Amino acid sequence: MTQADLKEFLDALAPETRQLVSALRDVVRSTALDAEESLLWGGLSYHRPQVGGRVKGAVCQIVVKGDQVRLDFIHGIRLADPCGLLQGDRVSKRFVPIGTIADAERPEIVALIREAAALDPAGPSWSAQ
Repeated sequence: MTQADLKEFLDALAPETRQLVSALRDVVRSTALDAEESLLWGGLSYHRPQVGGRVKGAVCQIVVKGDQVRLDFIHGIRLADPCGLLQGDRVSKRFVPIGTIADAERPEIVALIREAAALDPAGPSWSAQ
């Protein structure tokens, strides 16, 4: 992804949404240090190329739907979620709505990102997906 692509994506957002996405982006990038950032499926996607492609090596995705910002986890069903933040009923994917910059910076959000960034595709429950 080029800086021009990123700027175009961010410039298309309403100012408040852009601020929130930028703050969440900072949190993801500072938490999942080995993740590669790309524009994918209309959002900012983060994956670990050393683990696999954009699905197998997925960490998370920042998704904007209307005026709602979400942090999506393709392998969300595999994440521990002691605070009950993850929503969704898809086979594997879960998401957390992010309404404020303070939400984006919550330790519980950082913990979910950190866990997603450490998922082991060779782990015992991987083949169940």
